[in-house]
Amino acid sequence: MIIALAGNPNCGKTTVFNKLTGSSQRVGNWPGVTIDRKEGKVRGLKDAVLVDLPGIYSLSPYSMEERISRDYLLNEHPDVILNVVDASTLERNLYLTVQLMETGIPVVIALNMTDVAESKGIKIDPNALEKELGCKVVETVASSGKGMEGVRSALQSFGDIPGYMSFTDDVESVLERISSDIPDDVPAIHRRWTALKMLESDTYDGETKDQIYELEKKYGDTIDGIIVSQRYDRVCEIASAVTVRKKKDKTLTEKLDGLAVGRFTGIPIFVCVMAVVYGLAMLEGSPGQYATSWLNDYVGDVFTPWLNDVLVEAGVEMPILGLVIDGIVAGVGSVIGFLPQMIVLFVLLVILEESGYMTRVAFLMDRVFRRFGLSGKTFIPMLVGTGCGVPAVMSSRTIEGEMERKITSMTVTFMPCSAKLPVIALIAGALFGGSVLVALGCYFGGVIAVLMSGIILKKYGRLVGTPSPFIMELPPYHIPSVTGVVTATFQRAWSFVKKAFTIILLAAVLIWFLSTYDWQLNEVASTDSSMLASIGGAISWVFAPLGFGNWELTTATFTGLIAKENFVGTLGVISGFEDDPDGLFGWLASVVTASGAIGVLAFNMLCAPCFAAIGAMHRELGDWKTTGLAVSYQCGFAYVCSLILVQFGGLILGESVNMWYMGLAILAAIGLAYLLLSRKDITRESDGRCGA
Repeated sequence: MIIALAGNPNCGKTTVFNKLTGSSQRVGNWPGVTIDRKEGKVRGLKDAVLVDLPGIYSLSPYSMEERISRDYLLNEHPDVILNVVDASTLERNLYLTVQLMETGIPVVIALNMTDVAESKGIKIDPNALEKELGCKVVETVASSGKGMEGVRSALQSFGDIPGYMSFTDDVESVLERISSDIPDDVPAIHRRWTALKMLESDTYDGETKDQIYELEKKYGDTIDGIIVSQRYDRVCEIASAVTVRKKKDKTLTEKLDGLAVGRFTGIPIFVCVMAVVYGLAMLEGSPGQYATSWLNDYVGDVFTPWLNDVLVEAGVEMPILGLVIDGIVAGVGSVIGFLPQMIVLFVLLVILEESGYMTRVAFLMDRVFRRFGLSGKTFIPMLVGTGCGVPAVMSSRTIEGEMERKITSMTVTFMPCSAKLPVIALIAGALFGGSVLVALGCYFGGVIAVLMSGIILKKYGRLVGTPSPFIMELPPYHIPSVTGVVTATFQRAWSFVKKAFTIILLAAVLIWFLSTYDWQLNEVASTDSSMLASIGGAISWVFAPLGFGNWELTTATFTGLIAKENFVGTLGVISGFEDDPDGLFGWLASVVTASGAIGVLAFNMLCAPCFAAIGAMHRELGDWKTTGLAVSYQCGFAYVCSLILVQFGGLILGESVNMWYMGLAILAAIGLAYLLLSRKDITRESDGRCGA
């Protein structure tokens, strides 16, 4: 007899396996993959072999583990499935149970961790559960061995094939039609399962396709989403019917989650939390802004004059003096000056992550992201992206769906990483009075850009696919350790400092040289006559419609492609930060309007990331052609969004309007709206699914 052992991760399946097989175990790999395959003889049962399937949440083939489990059950034909169910999280575990029953293979339920459930005030009636499911249910506490004899007894006489859950009449009607088309060589016990998988794959033409399309219109979801939703409805009914909860005060986690992930309260709370975070880091009079002002004043009023005097007294020649003061100190110093704000932001974000709140946000965002062809798993790399774009792109590989994974790796750098924070702080301080709304706009603007891209990019044939289900453990809230917060903050801050004294320093030296000399290598009296001015001026017309058609901001934007911090460093060198009484803020406010500042910010937030992040994208996308298309999309998307924001923003702010540029903005807005709203997309044409 072959027994397949199945269950969710962390349900006690491994403990059950060890208790039933003892030392009679053999470990190898599943054919073609490196995932462990364990099997062993069941003690007390003659000729019974227990095969431990990977821990999974469902049989939908999104991950390698799910594909292994599904293929084994359908191709190897085990005699019975031993499904380990965590009694303390019954609803989540029963979703896999109803799928296992749909395979047509007899099922025995090991209702495990009943002691943990009782400690939470949860009592499950095993007889009622057995009646609801139509298969044997045995209460167990695998850690102590309780119930193992009952499991062995149930496996000896597991009974008939269990019934399966019924869907709504309209779904069942489509299933019956599909079942009639299934070849006769498919075993009878697998016919319903096969029909379900064929329905979810949605590869039909003709009348069946029309029926599926009508179902999708009726329920406002893709066909596999409809199936998942109805399964969960049935699971909730079962769990409610068999569970008795003792009257017990809610835990702090349960009370907080009622608000943090509430349908109507979750997102407003998240917006408020992020407003507080950016406010403490950047708002006028906040700890972050106060510390940044002090550091900038120290660099400009104390350190720079002191260093200048030291070098003059040492007899340093003027070119070298200019390099150090006007190049290195002005370039690196203008970037390092924002470090205190970044440290405050890092501390607050780490606290949110370590406390368990950001996990709730990812769960919450699944409701939003799924409507745009993505899942909540996309939000996890986006959270990572607030630190650095490179690990954010790399973390997209944890997403099972190929379409989601590619779109995420192509768009996750829209989020404001630590390298972009100095740019945000510079623009906010120079033209918007340090308003926290600028930082919030960049953060949620990045989220919106990812969602818009989810709609646009999935219209491209190679990125067609279905969002993978979002399943994540929600750990209890806890107070982060001081050591953990300090360590994580130090790592992020140190990474920023290292970049400032390597890449930024080298770029500052180059910018100083190009802005100090002309093409004949003569020192110029004004940067307007420099090599840098001529280079920037030759291409600045490209950015004129975006409100910053001057060579200074054009040059800074291009150097920002090496590392985003270079944007600030470049302007620090060009402006002569240490000599300007109003500092870099005052200089920037004199060369760009409010709408132009919006264009500068929008383009630099959304355009191609730094070279390191582009390299990470290449590793995830697999070839330079696809990477080039991704970078081109990012730059084009950034240009269009910036153009629309600048021209319509300038109109709202009462600034003078260039009718040619406004015309371009109107055409860009129409084109973007068409891409977002058009239902004539490759997704619909290729696989019949609803458009976004």
